[in-house]
Amino acid sequence: MRDRKEIARARARLNAVIRETLGARGYLEVETPCLVPAPGMEPHITAFESEFAPELGDVPARRLYLHSSPEYAMKRLLAEGMGHVFTICKAFRNGEAAAAHNPEFTMLEHYRSPGSSFEVMADLEAIVHAAAEERWATSGAPLAAPFERLTVREAFAREGLVVPEDEDAFFRLFLDRIEPALGRRAPTFLVDWPGSMAALARLKPDGTADRFELYAGGLELANGFGELNDAVEQRRRLVHEQAQRRAAGRPVYPLDERFLEAVGRMPPSGGVAVGLDRLLMLLVGAEKIEDVLLFPAVSEWR
Repeated sequence: MRDRKEIARARARLNAVIRETLGARGYLEVETPCLVPAPGMEPHITAFESEFAPELGDVPARRLYLHSSPEYAMKRLLAEGMGHVFTICKAFRNGEAAAAHNPEFTMLEHYRSPGSSFEVMADLEAIVHAAAEERWATSGAPLAAPFERLTVREAFAREGLVVPEDEDAFFRLFLDRIEPALGRRAPTFLVDWPGSMAALARLKPDGTADRFELYAGGLELANGFGELNDAVEQRRRLVHEQAQRRAAGRPVYPLDERFLEAVGRMPPSGGVAVGLDRLLMLLVGAEKIEDVLLFPAVSEWR
């Protein structure tokens, strides 16, 4: 375990760098709720559940969830014309405790509205570069700009592979052969994902997803999109993910109707979610996420 005061100072400085960098680029910091009526629908993520039991006021009892991402709330702000916004918040994913996972973790999300995935990548590159220039960033990890841009097809071709059409086969190969090689020489934006893996991203004219992930030092740091703003298509995708969850025996969460209504009013936007604990790991040379947390679950919950 690293010196706790050292880690607290490094985290505070990283947050300050983010605020300085994004503030200079015209972003407004906002807050979003952690307790929500509908969490993210990704098939592989399980939310923490809670119950609201009213004692004061006239709000009815209901099931709530700790959010796995502030994305739904952030996009409602975009639909209101909030413009470029960011938040630094806690996010929660049940069952995730490993070398690079903690069930409660810190996330940065920032959105350009109007904007594009390319502009958001440039903003994120500026954050990482500025953080790596700080004196406390002593790991020696290759974090200098400019970052590599690599398509999914190119990443598979480097390993002598063709991108499989089947998603299960794709992720088996990706996790075994592709991901470990990403971001080793320089941070890498992996772009142009298969259209079937668009999630909340729009599709490009060539059928690929306007989606990117950032890798550095062998870690996935961020997942971003040129944001989908078609409410009908967004509903179709979420209903499909409900079916996937049902087939896998996972809890099936309700649709967030306020989010779905807002999607159709969003201007062209780009956004990204960044795992700040993992970025801090790289900056200080930590091997495990628990080394950059003051209260890691692996020790606090035993």
